[in-house]
Amino acid sequence: MIFILMLMEVPLMYAVHVLSRVSRSLKAGCLGLVALLLAAPLAAQELRSSAPIRIVVPYGPGGPTDVVARLLSVPMQNMLKQPVIVENRAGAGSLIGARAVAAAPADGHTILLGNVSTFAIAPAITKNPGYDPTKAFVPIVQTTDIGMVMVAAPNFPANNLQEFIAYAKANPGKVTYGSAGIGNSAHLLAELLQAKANLNMIHVPYKSGAEMSMAVVSGQVQFAMTDLSASLGQIREGKLKALAMTGVTRSAELTQVPTMIESGYPDIVLRNWTGAAAPAGTPPAIVKKLQSVMNEVIKSPEYQAAITKMGGEAKPGNPEELGALISSDFKRWGDVAKSAGVSLD
Repeated sequence: MIFILMLMEVPLMYAVHVLSRVSRSLKAGCLGLVALLLAAPLAAQELRSSAPIRIVVPYGPGGPTDVVARLLSVPMQNMLKQPVIVENRAGAGSLIGARAVAAAPADGHTILLGNVSTFAIAPAITKNPGYDPTKAFVPIVQTTDIGMVMVAAPNFPANNLQEFIAYAKANPGKVTYGSAGIGNSAHLLAELLQAKANLNMIHVPYKSGAEMSMAVVSGQVQFAMTDLSASLGQIREGKLKALAMTGVTRSAELTQVPTMIESGYPDIVLRNWTGAAAPAGTPPAIVKKLQSVMNEVIKSPEYQAAITKMGGEAKPGNPEELGALISSDFKRWGDVAKSAGVSLD
């Protein structure tokens, strides 16, 4: 550059001065560019306050998973100072909503609020679910642990699991059970009981949990496995009879009803837990932020009381615990479905 300035008959000292200023400008520009490049990853590690957070529920409104999402959304919105919206994306046994989240930008603004069927059962019994629950998502936290219960009509001749099994063995091929569709948790749980107790029962799938419950109440089918949150009111009103709980311990809402473990079947355990996850690739700092906020909600007396009223339990946790739960249940219920010949395809 000095040579060019000299050709222009610019004095040497002035040429050196110009070159020095240009050099400083270039240096400052480069430093600014480096700072910008360094700041970009830091910005990507934070939630955008101007953008809403969508909690995608892969079921229709009103069910237990949807209720949990709405219990979380308002406190989260207040804590984060940004909109938190619950979006219902039902269909294909929860696969549609889960696929949508798996394909969403990994920026923390799309969260999947699913249950054991979403994260373990549906993808395990479908040849091409569109996502691998152990790879497509980053776990955030388990949000509830809701029990399931085996229910029958009030006039059913059995009052507990042992009496039920004796009745079913005495009436092979005559006992019917309902579920809210092929391949859901209620269906697989009944199939597991059938295999462990060596029974011969007939499955009758319905379009929804509410329709299934009414079928049991009216005597269209003899029994069903159902979320305690969905059937607790009918049990208390005497419209349904609880035969056994499917959790590790008895429910605080039905302390008189024994578990299947207590009834002699230690392998028949299922908790219809719910959990939150983000698309794979979501920055760890954002996952940590969401986990912290959700845990604060889960610890709150209001949330705890609401989940207890649903017959469940709310326990703060971490991503590692939810990840281990997804992996173990994905394998377990896949094995059960394979043994029973259950498939959504």
